[in-house]
Amino acid sequence: MKDLMQYKGYYGSVHFDDEELIFYGKIEFIRAVVSYEATDAKGLKKVFQEAVDDYLTTCRKRKIAPEVPFKGSLNIRLGSELHRRVAIAAEHQHLSINKFIVETLHDVLK
Repeated sequence: MKDLMQYKGYYGSVHFDDEELIFYGKIEFIRAVVSYEATDAKGLKKVFQEAVDDYLTTCRKRKIAPEVPFKGSLNIRLGSELHRRVAIAAEHQHLSINKFIVETLHDVLK
């Protein structure tokens, strides 16, 4: 992914501030706010990895489970008309709504 780094199952964003001349980012796809910054790209990767390690260490010390990105559960709001259309399409294929959405997204995101 172009603007993301990955480490230990966590994703970190990559941004550049051309006024301050710094690279910065945060761990994405979790609710906790864990940010980092550096003056060059190699440094950003290093501080991202340190931020992930620090986050995991802090969770362990506090005896709380660290948040995990992409748990496999997603709540979406379709609106009543789209909900109706999805339910009818799923029924026609003898699928649950969940299975219909999963298969449809899988086909689209090949």
